[in-house]
Amino acid sequence: MDLLDRLLGHDASTTRQFLEIAAGLSPEQLDQEFDCGHRTVRATLEHMVWNVECWLDLMQERPVRKRPVSPESIEGLTSRYGEASRELCAFARHIFDAGLIDAVYLDTLDRPPRAKSFGGTILHLATHGMHHRAQLLLMFRLLGLKDLPEGDVLSWEQSLHSPPA
Repeated sequence: MDLLDRLLGHDASTTRQFLEIAAGLSPEQLDQEFDCGHRTVRATLEHMVWNVECWLDLMQERPVRKRPVSPESIEGLTSRYGEASRELCAFARHIFDAGLIDAVYLDTLDRPPRAKSFGGTILHLATHGMHHRAQLLLMFRLLGLKDLPEGDVLSWEQSLHSPPA
């Protein structure tokens, strides 16, 4: 497993884990406002999922899909994220294997549109997810949830080699 596999594998697995935690929350808990992130668990997860989809569209020069209407179900977000994370891993692998990490595409959402590197955008997606998962951890704690995952790479990597408890 190389660094790309670790980076994106950890990001996808940990985000799925946070979606699973959110699936156990009530609608009131999902939409309770906090002074961080996108203010609620649901809105933060909606943002995270759409962010991956949007950057994939931009990097592949497809029309950027419309952002779904909020509130979205956690089941729907989990399904969308599963598709987007698989697509991101495959696309990133192609970019890295083809030696295109420094190649650029045009970010048509910028005004004026600007060139951005594939490598920078792929790294942005992984660090963006980490940033928002830290906010979600705080929200989960403030909701009184216990035994939350730390979400770190080393724990994730060890879980790959350990039998399930």
